[in-house]
Amino acid sequence: METRDVALSAVLAALYAGLVVALAPISFYVFQVRVADALLPLSAVLGWPAVVGFTVGCFLGNLAGVLAGMPSGTVLIDATGGSFANFLGCYLAYRLASGSEDKKRLLASTFAITAVITAIVGTYLPLLLGLPLWMGWLGIFLGSFVSINIMGYLVLLAFLRARLRSFRGTP
Repeated sequence: METRDVALSAVLAALYAGLVVALAPISFYVFQVRVADALLPLSAVLGWPAVVGFTVGCFLGNLAGVLAGMPSGTVLIDATGGSFANFLGCYLAYRLASGSEDKKRLLASTFAITAVITAIVGTYLPLLLGLPLWMGWLGIFLGSFVSINIMGYLVLLAFLRARLRSFRGTP
């Protein structure tokens, strides 16, 4: 990665982790709407810097789960499992979209992220918290759908519009 890519990864990691910590009451447990996840679809167009940034940001943000009252024994597992889910979901979105700005491919990439996060986080989190597996899948899916497929897709479209305007030099 070039210097610019490393800087972008660092900024995205800080932004993601900051949102997780700032919105800790709704960023943890089985029923969550992790607003920081609205940034994940950006990996479809920003590529590797975003994949790396959101992976690191998730790890750091999940370490703050202690502040949200998560049992300390589960925080490291959540930080590792969540960051792995972000890595896999963002990488898959990047590969599916392949830098394309086709809205159908971009929307499909958001569903790929949601599926990966639901499968991984929705499986280990209820086991750690002593809840039924179906509750984990349902809770993580619903929150991810709101944050990634609705909010995240809108963030992605706004980013693309802003990038297009700035590239053309129009206000």
